[in-house]
Parts: sequence; structure tokens; C-alpha cells
Amino acid sequence: MAITPLATIEGTPVELALEFPDNRLLIELCGEFDRNLAQIEHLLSVHVLRRGNLLVVLGDARSEAAEVLKKLYARLEAGRGIEPGDIDAAVRLRGSNEGTGTRSGDQIEMFKPGSLEIGTRKKTVEPRTEAQQAYVRALYANELAFGIGPAGTGKTYLAVAVAVNQLIHGRVDKIILSRPAVEAGERLGFLPGDMKDKVDPYMQPLYDALNDFLPGKQLQKLMEEKTIEIAPLAFMRGRTLSSAYVVLDEAQNATSMQMKMFLTRLGRGSRMVITGDRSQVDLPRGVTSGLSDAERILKDVSGISFNYFTSKDVVRHPMVAKIIEAYGADEPIG
Repeated sequence: MAITPLATIEGTPVELALEFPDNRLLIELCGEFDRNLAQIEHLLSVHVLRRGNLLVVLGDARSEAAEVLKKLYARLEAGRGIEPGDIDAAVRLRGSNEGTGTRSGDQIEMFKPGSLEIGTRKKTVEPRTEAQQAYVRALYANELAFGIGPAGTGKTYLAVAVAVNQLIHGRVDKIILSRPAVEAGERLGFLPGDMKDKVDPYMQPLYDALNDFLPGKQLQKLMEEKTIEIAPLAFMRGRTLSSAYVVLDEAQNATSMQMKMFLTRLGRGSRMVITGDRSQVDLPRGVTSGLSDAERILKDVSGISFNYFTSKDVVRHPMVAKIIEAYGADEPIG
């Protein structure tokens, strides 16, 4: 694939043309009704024109757009598809660090052949950013791993994907997913029904993740057999979790005592993942977050990994990254 200047002003290219040898892949690159090109145009404020097997890029960010198009095409050549989240990640994590004017060594591994993938029954999950790649590697390499960062960065989603992958390959006998049953800033009052009915609203994000990775009937059967359990953190007391993949989500809402209790449930043949967002603590004022305590106490313990995410790792929706950055900028200093 070649990038050719089509027009110049005083020797500086104002248009760039990219030639793509495989017309079938070019069609996939453009997307249905050129929606992929439209997304790149919107994100980078450029114009992309299609002329046969050429894509002509106009605008101040034409070089960045050309680089994104090359990476997306390389992804297609490697046999991977393109989703809107992939395009957003490619644009946000392109060669330069925004605001610093420096080149980044963090090239996007999602576009490299043979990049890390997580196979489940329904789909193959692929970490999209460097931080996500490092996190997934840590999940496979360590018995206890922490994923800390803002909403939408894939902390829980990737942990559940790895849990399902380990279960279907026989490396663990069960999956246990847990969350503190803490209200997010509002009082829900009395909830009718049995215990499952009362706690299910808190656990719904974990059900959502599992439904992405396992067919409905299989998931239902595994839950009926207790091969997969979803339970509030309080239900973990007194248990020893052997040969299990255990995920604690929203760990910032666990107290220090709850966190210690949970961490000491780890049994032989088990792996444990703790995920949380330090900016969304819903504990009563004056109560220390168990996530912060664990981070301080365990940071130098060998065999335990800590992986951190920022707004640049948000894969939920581009606007989520902007919201996180805006709130972060508005936090009082000191």
C-alpha cells in the first residue's frame, strides 16, 4: 500500500492518496454506505474521498487519518473485522500523545497479526489498547490481579471473558462473580421478592457480560449447576474458593474488612481479579475504600499485579472518554 501526495502548496502536501491492492478489503474498510469513512471524518475533521481503489484524504489531519486507514486495512489483512470501537480506539491511540506533541511508543497492538485474543463460546474478544493488552496478560500470568480505572475501559468485561475462557478450557471448575451491594448514590428502598430478586439489580452488569460470551441455554444450565455463581460480596464470608475463577467488581465499594475477607477466600487452583474505579466510591462518608487499602498494602507483594486504565482506554463510547476527562479536570486540587 502506498501513500502519494496528489497536490502540494509550496512543496507541502494538501491531499494524500492511499492505494489499496485488495478491492474486497477496501470495501470492508469503507464499511456499509461508507460509514467507517464517515466516522474517521467526524473524529479527525478530514474529508475522505473514494476514487476506484484509492482513498484521497484532505484536511489538516490527513497524515493521521492516513495512518489510521493503514492500520485498519492491516487489521483486515490479518483476518479481523472492524467495529466502531476499533475505529475510535485507532483514532484516539494513534501515533502521538494528545497535548504533549511527542511521539508515543505505544503502537496499537490490536492491529498487529497474532495479537492477544480471548476465545469464548459466542465470540472472540480482543483487547483494543496497550493497557488492555497488559491487563489480559496479567490475568493469565498472576493468581491475583487488580484492574483499576474509570468506567468503560473493559476492566470487568475482559476479566469475565478470561474467566469464561478458562472454564471452557478446563483450567478452573467454576466461575464466581461478586459485587458489593451498595447503592450508587440513591436509596432504592425495599425491594420485593426473594433474596435473588433483591440482589439481581446490583448484579445485572455481570449477567450482561456473561450473556455476551455464552449461549443463553448453556449459561442457564451452568448457573443452575452452580458452575457459575453471581453473588453479593457479603455472601463470600466463610467460603474457601478452590479451583475457581473469582471476579470482584466495583471493589471501590468494599470496606477494608470486606476486602480482606474476600482476598483471603483464595483457594488452591483459583485465580482472583479485583476491578474498581477510585472515582466512584459510594461508601458512606468516612468509610475507607477497601480497594485503596488493598492497593497500598499489597503493592509490593510478588505474584500480585496492578494494572491501571485512563480515559484513553475507554471503549464504551467516545463521549464517555470526554466525560471522564471533563470530570477529572473539574476535581479540586489537594
